[in-house]
Amino acid sequence: MTTQAPTMGERFAAQAVIEELLRQHAGMPRRNTFARLFGYSPLGADSVSWYLGAKGEIEVGRILATLPPEWTVFHALPIDKKGTDIDHLVIGPGGVVTINTKNHTGKRIWVAERTMMVSGHKQRYIRNAEFEANQVTTLLRERMPQLPAVQPSIALVSPKSLTVKKRPARVKVIAATGLRRWLLKLPVTLSAADMLELAAIIDAPGTWPPQAFAPTENVRGRFAALDVEVRAARVRSTLWKVTSFVAVFGGFLLVGPQLVTAIIGVLFSGAP
Repeated sequence: MTTQAPTMGERFAAQAVIEELLRQHAGMPRRNTFARLFGYSPLGADSVSWYLGAKGEIEVGRILATLPPEWTVFHALPIDKKGTDIDHLVIGPGGVVTINTKNHTGKRIWVAERTMMVSGHKQRYIRNAEFEANQVTTLLRERMPQLPAVQPSIALVSPKSLTVKKRPARVKVIAATGLRRWLLKLPVTLSAADMLELAAIIDAPGTWPPQAFAPTENVRGRFAALDVEVRAARVRSTLWKVTSFVAVFGGFLLVGPQLVTAIIGVLFSGAP
């Protein structure tokens, strides 16, 4: 009895990122009682960016799930043998769109043509988004030669601000909250038949390069458990900080007046 390989449509938002996060986390020592009590994060320093990336892709996945029925959404599509993946790919009347998600919660984003800055630091996101879209265009045109070029985009999750001085020529840079509206306003380039054909091509595992790593068991369940640990640690850490502040402030209120009186007494004790 042969087992049929999962289709690409069965992959969920952030799957590739979560699998890498779990691989890294597997080598982390368990926190001791002291670390858990005081809210030390279960994540290693190298795992934090993967965790935040996963949370960002999950949020964008939720937004894409609200698209009308004629749209088809794919997540975590492997684009090369090194483990690189397309965060999200959508097919709709407006064409094929690749979406590169960036979770920059609370950060200032500045864009001018091919330059993108995150809190003053230059990033290569626009170049990378173009490269990924070009790869997908090449791959799909092997099966549909007349297919319009894939539209690259970057979806920013919860930035503090997004300033676009000059729009990039090809890549749409947008806050995730505006992603759905933008997709629905794209000019129509695909027929219903084209969309069905594309969905079948993209859904087939043979369309894509083989994955770099073997599938991880119980990915969603393990991530959910880790997410609970991370959020609980954050709450404990915050509570300890608040408690410490209250204790220090309360102590100052108790001893402050006596301390001020003593200092004044010392200062004026030698006065004539």
